[in-house]
Amino acid sequence: MTSGSGTNSGSGFSWQSIVGWALGAALLVFTVITVRDLASRVLPRSFAVMYPENGGRNVLLGLLGAVILIFLTSYVGKLWGERTRQGRKISYWAIMSDQLTHLFFWIFILVALYPIIFVVSASFDPRNTLTDASLGDTGPLIVQAKVLPSLEGKDFSNYEALFKGVVIAPWQILGLVVFALGIVGIAALWFMVQSNAGKTNASINQNRTRAYWAIAIGLLVFFGTLGPAQFTGDGSLEAKFLLWLRNTFIISTITGVLTVMLTTTVGYAMARLRFPGRFQVLLFFIFVQMFPVFLAAVAIYDLMYRLGLLGSFAGLILAYSGGSIAYGTWIYKGYVESLPPSLEEAALVDGCTRWTAFTRVVLPLSGPMLVFIFLQQFIGTYAEFFLANILLAAGVDNWNIGLGLRSFAQQFTAEYGKFSAAAVLGALPIVALFYGFQQFFVSGSLSGGVKE
Repeated sequence: MTSGSGTNSGSGFSWQSIVGWALGAALLVFTVITVRDLASRVLPRSFAVMYPENGGRNVLLGLLGAVILIFLTSYVGKLWGERTRQGRKISYWAIMSDQLTHLFFWIFILVALYPIIFVVSASFDPRNTLTDASLGDTGPLIVQAKVLPSLEGKDFSNYEALFKGVVIAPWQILGLVVFALGIVGIAALWFMVQSNAGKTNASINQNRTRAYWAIAIGLLVFFGTLGPAQFTGDGSLEAKFLLWLRNTFIISTITGVLTVMLTTTVGYAMARLRFPGRFQVLLFFIFVQMFPVFLAAVAIYDLMYRLGLLGSFAGLILAYSGGSIAYGTWIYKGYVESLPPSLEEAALVDGCTRWTAFTRVVLPLSGPMLVFIFLQQFIGTYAEFFLANILLAAGVDNWNIGLGLRSFAQQFTAEYGKFSAAAVLGALPIVALFYGFQQFFVSGSLSGGVKE
């Protein structure tokens, strides 16, 4: 007796899978037609780009060969799995779909990393080119066709130009040593955790905290004591890269801390207190978020001009902090509303004031959210260009990284190598921040937060 589902359990097919494959085939056909139509509209070929004979066809054949190989290896895996599992049936289509998914995931990863590969390569290229498009190269076809950058003639001259003429004081070298020790400690602890099958203990966590403090203190000693007089160089702007990096750290760090202070207090008040006009204020925050920042550029400039804050870090920090209150308040308000009110009520019964309950109960439970708000604001202002160009454009010594990178690409000259080197070095702190704070992005921060 058969069921009315219309499926054949023995063949492994169902009407859902048939519809899925049909939609996939239709999408593939549509993609091919679209690509062919776009290819017919492309401008004539440039003389500076090499076009291998039948290059596009070879790429498609290579991709087709990879798919066929996946079909074969999936079948071999099915037979091997059934043999090792003593005749247990294994779905061939499940194995094949997993392998195809992995293939396309790797393709997407390579596409995402492709620009980074060229930027990193250009940072080591003293010839000031992005694609190394000179004709007559002798090397692998994939390099001649500019699919991958050439590794010939690379050096550190672009990086050396960023530090040329910089005078470092002894105490600043000490800060770099402390920072390097913190990095080495983090790397050693990572290897310890990996060798211990991912298990951590109290001593490892304590040493990791000390390493983070060493990194923070080292950065504070180094960047906090840098001054414009140390960047003389030979009159070139790129020699002020470390100064721009210091300015960016100061602006982004103070903006992140100030944003956390404002959004936590306002968000807690909106989540827990009931007062006239509360709902209208929340609606106003949403209304403010509807408008992009550049609509307020004239008003911000006029306000900072009247306050005498043009060309100063204070004006830019106030502009950044004021623009982030609305979004941060809504984020933190939603987080506080997810906390059990019984925790604060118990603290109030024990004699705490509302402020004490906020600082001693709510804030300790808000660690991941505080880190999220800080990182979001820090990264958002790290290389911001629009407001910085309006408020800081007057003084070269006050530029952030965004304005500094702009100086490498003028209207008639573009120093791609130095631009790429500065971009690579400028991105490293963001990568370090994400790695350093990843332990805070965990769930279960409320576990055990119950009053006995």
